[in-house]
Amino acid sequence: MKRESLRSLLVVPLALVIGVLLCLACGQNGSTLAGLPVFAWAVGLAFLIQWVAFVPAFLGQTERFFDLTGSLTYVLVTSLGLLFSQDIDARAVLLWALVVVWAVRLGGFLFTRIHRTGKDDRFDAIKPNFARFLGVWTIQALWVTFTAAAALTAITTLARKPLDVFAGLGLGLWGVGFAIEAIADAQKRRFAADPANRGKFIQTGLWARSRHPNYFGEILLWVGVAVIALPVLQGWQLVALLSPIFVLLLLTRVSGVPLLERKADARWGGQAAYEAYKAGTPVLVPRLFRRK
Repeated sequence: MKRESLRSLLVVPLALVIGVLLCLACGQNGSTLAGLPVFAWAVGLAFLIQWVAFVPAFLGQTERFFDLTGSLTYVLVTSLGLLFSQDIDARAVLLWALVVVWAVRLGGFLFTRIHRTGKDDRFDAIKPNFARFLGVWTIQALWVTFTAAAALTAITTLARKPLDVFAGLGLGLWGVGFAIEAIADAQKRRFAADPANRGKFIQTGLWARSRHPNYFGEILLWVGVAVIALPVLQGWQLVALLSPIFVLLLLTRVSGVPLLERKADARWGGQAAYEAYKAGTPVLVPRLFRRK
C-alpha cells in the first residue's frame, strides 16, 4: 500500500479520537439523550452523514455534493442539538439561527458554483483513491464538529443565561463577518461570469482591500458565535472556544489561503499587474482605506 494511502487511512481513527475527546470536554454539564450527551449525538451524526454521502460520491467519482453535504451537516447537527436539549432559551435559538443562516447561504453559493463549473480540481487526484477520498470526507466531519463546537456546546449546555452584552457584541461581529463574506462571494461570482474577465484575477470591490475577504468574513463571524456562547461555557466546555481558532488556522495555514495563493501564483505570477496587486493588498485583513 502506498504511504499516501496509509496516511489517509489513519485519518479516520485519528479524527474519531479527536471527536471523542471533544465530546468528553464539550458534552460536560450538557443535556443528555439515552444516557449520552446530546453534543456527542450531534458529533456522531456529523461523521455518519459524511460516510453515507461518501459511498455514492466514490462510486460516481464526483465531488459535486461535497460542500453541500457539509453545509447540510451544520444545519442538521445544530438542529438536533436544539431539539433534544433541555430548557432552550433565546441564546440557544440565536446561535442555532446564525449557524443555519450561514450554512444555507454558503452551501447554496458553493453548490451553484460547482454546478456551473462542473468540477473542483482540488479533488482530481483524490477521487480515484478510496482511502484519500474517504479521508477527505472524514476530515469534513471533524471540520464541522470543531467549527460548530462553540455554538453546539452553548445550545446543549444546561447552563442558561439571558441575552447580554456578549450576545449583542457577538451578533454584531457575526453580522459584519457574514456581510463581508456574502458580498465578497457575490462580487467574485459576477466577475467570473463576465466573459470580458476570462483569464483575469479580481482586484475590485472588497477584493481591492484584501486578497481573501471572504475568508476574513468567515473567521469574523465564527468569532462572533464564540463571543455569544462564552457566558454559558463552564469548565472543560471552554475547549469549544477553539472553534474560531480552528477556523483561522485551517483557512490561513491549511486548506484556504495557501492553496489559493499557490494556484494564483502559478497562473499569474510574474505578471506586473498581479505582482503589484499582491504587493499592495493584504492577504486577509481588509485595508480600510485605499491607497491613492
